[in-house]
Amino acid sequence: MTPTQSAVIRPLLVALVAGTIPLAASTSTAAAAPYCGIHWGSLAKSTGTLLPGPITNVRTGRHACYDRLVVDLRGTAPGYTVKYVNTFTGQASGLPIPLRGGAKISVTVMAPAYTPTGSASFVPTNPAEVVDVAGYSTFRQVRWDSSFEGYTQLGLGVRARLPFRVFRLQDASTSRLVIDVAHRW
Repeated sequence: MTPTQSAVIRPLLVALVAGTIPLAASTSTAAAAPYCGIHWGSLAKSTGTLLPGPITNVRTGRHACYDRLVVDLRGTAPGYTVKYVNTFTGQASGLPIPLRGGAKISVTVMAPAYTPTGSASFVPTNPAEVVDVAGYSTFRQVRWDSSFEGYTQLGLGVRARLPFRVFRLQDASTSRLVIDVAHRW
């Protein structure tokens, strides 16, 4: 300990022991308020079963506290698996697929991107850039992998490993899978 540090710390310790400094004032706030009230984590989220309702669109949105990815579907909301991965790999090929960003999220929707008759229900114009996310706080890239045996996979490149949530919304004939990724912890 340097002489300067001793000169500052010693009087504080004496005052604390003497009871002239309240204990609460002498400690820092260990549990700061969560960013935007977000209590999400970064662990994998998965639920549901395979459904035939096909994917009809993929879109994104920017919000004050998070960036949002929405997968639009016809019919009942399907199951999903959304998780951080070290390497995003093709579900049919098993080969690595590059994604921009400091972290990678694999999004598997338990629904096809084709109708029961086999015609495509959604085909991205550019599979490497399904949606333009330039200027987003968290998203760096939305990349299409494939729709294989009823499962559709997308890669989501994000700035860093940040908290996220996943939920489903249902209307009379359509549904949406929503993935929100916080701007920071």
